[in-house]
Amino acid sequence: MRRIGVLAALLSAVCVVAATLVACGPKPAPGSGSLVVFAAASLKTAFTQIGQEFKVENPGSGVDVEYAGSSELATQLTQGATADVFASADTAQMDAVAKAGLLAADPTNFASNTLVIVTTPGNPKNVGSFRDLARPGLSVVTCQKPVPCGAATLRIEDSTGVRLSPVSEEPSVTDVLNKVTSGQADAALVYVTDAISAGNKVTTVNFPEAAAAVNVYPIAVLKRAPRPELAQKFVALVVSDAGRKILAQSGFAKP
Repeated sequence: MRRIGVLAALLSAVCVVAATLVACGPKPAPGSGSLVVFAAASLKTAFTQIGQEFKVENPGSGVDVEYAGSSELATQLTQGATADVFASADTAQMDAVAKAGLLAADPTNFASNTLVIVTTPGNPKNVGSFRDLARPGLSVVTCQKPVPCGAATLRIEDSTGVRLSPVSEEPSVTDVLNKVTSGQADAALVYVTDAISAGNKVTTVNFPEAAAAVNVYPIAVLKRAPRPELAQKFVALVVSDAGRKILAQSGFAKP
């Protein structure tokens, strides 16, 4: 009887240890059964619709899209983050991922985007040109320089000789837009697609110098993609007529 009691106690202890190991062990990431797409923040409206279309065409397949500044996403990938697809807001960040040997194949250019000025509704500070953004007393927000929208802003500054003094430099174009829509800034430089998505929350001012700093958007399947076949299908949808139609509705131009 004593042996049986000892055995029962040992089995109980083993169960406790096993339960603890299971509880403390690695857990699957949320959405681990879904296609994971790293996409530039400016793609959110269009890729939300494309993701819905993708799920219709591929029943049972989920899509998790992580939106952020392209430079931030590229850094995450080069530091070991796992995803299936990368869609960048410029070729520079895609080139960085390619140089790290992380692409399964050459990227495909699928869209382009141009900067515009957005102001608080009604444009109360009468901003009418890129040069106006350098006026004293005007609170202006831009993207950080490594971010594609920030790199485009710098190209315009270089070509015009006009230097801006932003009150804030943000890590993504959506953060820049939010500074104006929330009333924290008078004006900002964002993409035309962001101005369209903001609707009557902003007034849009086009300026000719932006034509010299158009950003081209590439997309690619990643070499370490856990779901390579689904990744290829997603890229194919983005570059298809249906995908381009959705992109055009959001304000994107052809690459």
